[in-house]
Amino acid sequence: MSQRRLFVTTALPYANGAFHIGHIMEYIQADIWVRFQRMQGHAVHFVGAEDAHGAPIMIAAEKAGKTPQQFIAEIQRGRKPYLDGFHLSFDHWHSTDSPENVELSQSIYRALRAQELVATRTIEQFFDPVKNMFLPDRYIKGECPRCGAKDQNGDACEVCGAVYAATELKNPYSVLSGVRPELRTSEHYFFKLSDTRCVDFLREWTTSRNRHGEPRLQAEVLAKAQEWLGEGGKGLADWDISRDAPYFGIPIPDAPGKYFYVWLDAPIGYLASLKSYFDIGKARVSGEPRSYEEFIADDDVEQIHFIGKDIIYFHSLFWPAMLRFSGRKTPDNLFVHGFLTVGGGGKMSKSRGTGIDPLKYLALDMNAEWLRYYVAAKLNGRVEDIEFNPDDFVARVNSDLVGKYVNIASRVAGFITSRFEGKLGGHDAGGQLLIRKMHSDDACWSRIGRMYADRDTSRAIREIGALLDEINLYIDTVKPWELAKVEVDHLRLHEACSAAIHLFWYATVLLRPILPVTAERVREFLNLSHAQMTWGQYAVLPRGHSIRKYTHLMSRVDPAQLDALLEPAMPAADLAPESDGGIESIAPEISIEDFAKLDLRIARIVDAAQVDGSDKLLRLTLDVGDGRPRNVFAGIKSAYAPQDLIGKLTVMVANLAPRKMKFGVSEGMVLAASHADKKTNPGLYLLNPHAGAIPGMRVM
Repeated sequence: MSQRRLFVTTALPYANGAFHIGHIMEYIQADIWVRFQRMQGHAVHFVGAEDAHGAPIMIAAEKAGKTPQQFIAEIQRGRKPYLDGFHLSFDHWHSTDSPENVELSQSIYRALRAQELVATRTIEQFFDPVKNMFLPDRYIKGECPRCGAKDQNGDACEVCGAVYAATELKNPYSVLSGVRPELRTSEHYFFKLSDTRCVDFLREWTTSRNRHGEPRLQAEVLAKAQEWLGEGGKGLADWDISRDAPYFGIPIPDAPGKYFYVWLDAPIGYLASLKSYFDIGKARVSGEPRSYEEFIADDDVEQIHFIGKDIIYFHSLFWPAMLRFSGRKTPDNLFVHGFLTVGGGGKMSKSRGTGIDPLKYLALDMNAEWLRYYVAAKLNGRVEDIEFNPDDFVARVNSDLVGKYVNIASRVAGFITSRFEGKLGGHDAGGQLLIRKMHSDDACWSRIGRMYADRDTSRAIREIGALLDEINLYIDTVKPWELAKVEVDHLRLHEACSAAIHLFWYATVLLRPILPVTAERVREFLNLSHAQMTWGQYAVLPRGHSIRKYTHLMSRVDPAQLDALLEPAMPAADLAPESDGGIESIAPEISIEDFAKLDLRIARIVDAAQVDGSDKLLRLTLDVGDGRPRNVFAGIKSAYAPQDLIGKLTVMVANLAPRKMKFGVSEGMVLAASHADKKTNPGLYLLNPHAGAIPGMRVM
């Protein structure tokens, strides 16, 4: 098989918050596919980046008292615990707010303009008279003009999938102020997606096949693209690619006060991340001697995008058309997945308290490979939602992953080290039969490899599970623990255990794309080279090959861990109903006696520091006037840099019972204000007393 050269990306997360479990699911799917390709010797360049532009970033940064660049940098610094924690093998992580993206975005725009595919026209646009700004689509909500669903965004309906202009919404309102926006005129720039050249190209591209004869788009994605294209291409509208100042983005050349809409430069961020990866020399380290320009222009390079089903429109129509008519290569494949849902089919939602926090998962010492295996066991190559079911999670990990796979080694390895000096022997007839079966192309490597290539990991795991059942049945049949009791069966014990170790090795290689850390531990335990962990193992270890002493490879899920992970956060709506303006309504009445129980004190922040391992907390040392420092952990990391807090006054709940946390004991709570809708209004504001207050004063 000739070596493939692959450029692989995942959808760019928006840089206004931490990763959620949906991000991690997508990254795991892509990572499994990438690792499988690398195991076959293919050259893969796997990159990601922050989607860093747009009004939401600008507004959130302003509320946090930071520049957009500072705000983004803090978000980006928090990515590493996720990427490392879930063993995601990205080669490079970048940002769309980068010189590379400015250069590429403006270059692509100029090429489209030279093709006469950019037009200007005066449009009516919603304007918020309270905030004194034109409103981006995502800051306008209303009723879908197609299906009537309430509280839909200004560009697309999450219920029926309709794509529309914000001005088509019924009963619109500004997310920022709650007021009904006004219609005002402004000159905007459009990419002429409705041009017959674009329509003809997209009809051909969406239905074509890649260089391997496979469809570029899954059947469900193709059907949706054809629906959007409509009869004669009449379903495509020209795409508004500009926004008015104030806006955080890339300036449009020769258009003062105009910026590229974030969805123009966001997918170009894939190329920008790859260019940065090449320019700083990482590609050379991985064995790629060419420049970015040489690499991306090579017809042999395949461009693969993993995305969620909610952004199909941009990637199946807008993105390939932009690339084609700017003189660039188009993607070879879009690999689209569905959503991750909770039991009962509800989509993961932090606001409803039904999400799974990835960092909480890791903080509870839950094995990242449990989740990798579970996600793989649920995903296939179709655009289907998958459900996280706690009981199913426990069964798949404890019964299948630990009970069927890991226990193979634990059942036989001890006999090899204790009875045969850690050296392998030959194989009995039953073991030889199974080894020959796993060596068969049709029975194992080729067929399961095709499943990995097609992202049908659920089927691959079923096939591997069937092989694990056969290996365990073989062990149950030969009963090495019984053979060990009979001296005359010494040779048979050696052969049976040696065959089982070989079969465990092959099973590990089959599972390696999903379980990279466990596979590496098995490699060391079996004293194998890295070359012996590549796809398609037809070798047999020689008699006398030494293995190391077996150590436990994986524990079972503790139900207490799962209970703690799924403990629901109380939704904001349960704490206090939200008013029409987005500010929480007043909580139920309390008595003066209730309030008197709180001892609120003025406190000076004498020190502040990051908390290792936490993406939310800062450690504050407070002086409340009683002669001893108080240690408090505050969830304000997204809004404040530690050095900016030192010396400031704030308000503290001084008589709160100390709370033991993973990072230490918290001896109180500082007070801060925030908006009810933290997704669209993530600002956080620490209370700051008026000048003249001193530490220890009681707040009355």
